[in-house]
Amino acid sequence: EKTYGSTEKIIGNWFKGKKNRDQIILASKVSGPGLSWVRGGGLQYSEKSITEALEKSLKRLQTDYIDLYQLHWPDRPMNIFGSYKHIDGSTNSIESILDALGELVKQGKIRYIGLSNETPWGTMEFLIQSEKKNLPRVQSIQNAYNLLNRNFESGGSEIAFRENVGLLAYSPLAQGYLTGKYQNGALPQGSRKQLFDRLQRYESVGSEKAIDSYLKIAEKNNIDPSQLANQFVTTRPFVTSNIIGATNMDQLKLAVTSVEVDLTEEIEKEIDNAFQLHGNKAN
Repeated sequence: EKTYGSTEKIIGNWFKGKKNRDQIILASKVSGPGLSWVRGGGLQYSEKSITEALEKSLKRLQTDYIDLYQLHWPDRPMNIFGSYKHIDGSTNSIESILDALGELVKQGKIRYIGLSNETPWGTMEFLIQSEKKNLPRVQSIQNAYNLLNRNFESGGSEIAFRENVGLLAYSPLAQGYLTGKYQNGALPQGSRKQLFDRLQRYESVGSEKAIDSYLKIAEKNNIDPSQLANQFVTTRPFVTSNIIGATNMDQLKLAVTSVEVDLTEEIEKEIDNAFQLHGNKAN
């Protein structure tokens, strides 16, 4: 809550100083229900709510348009983020959501639209409604995808590949767990888990054994475990972008240079064997 909007303000000041807005592909999101400090909480994707969110983002970003504007998560009742459940209540139709976004596209304030934390059904319904009503077409979907969470492969990947709605994969390192830094109960100072205590999504029964198996594959092949995890995500055919995360320069260098890692057929087979044994360990 204390830092809500700070990222957009930082980027907006950077745009102002560098005068490079036209050189950047800028993406942001509109939040759905669940966060009490965002526009009063209890939010749904109404025309008023979406427009208000966009106008505030444009002001913070010091720009008059956003290239990719995403729905952060669905506003209909469903189970996502592990144990997290949305509030009950009626939701806005996907057609009405597209209508609201379409108006903002006409005004030039949004260029393209995307989804995030969406299901295969939801993605297809957006595509169907956009085609039927000649409304903006979804270009991308930003969902979690990593060695511990390959749920997107069941249904989502085929939509991404065949419908050209590429996956913007977030949490490629499973919020740091695939680096091994939390193994055996470790809690590094300054880590996300130590600061925010909100990573239980990757602490299911058997997750530590699964992580160990991927750490052993990395060690056997003389690859940094974070680079193994990142390159696995980057090389999937349905992935458009791998959203890396770093809090220091060493982590950033490892993430950027992970594209140089050669995932041989043998390594791919080892990864597949580990997945067959352990399966998905997060939602």
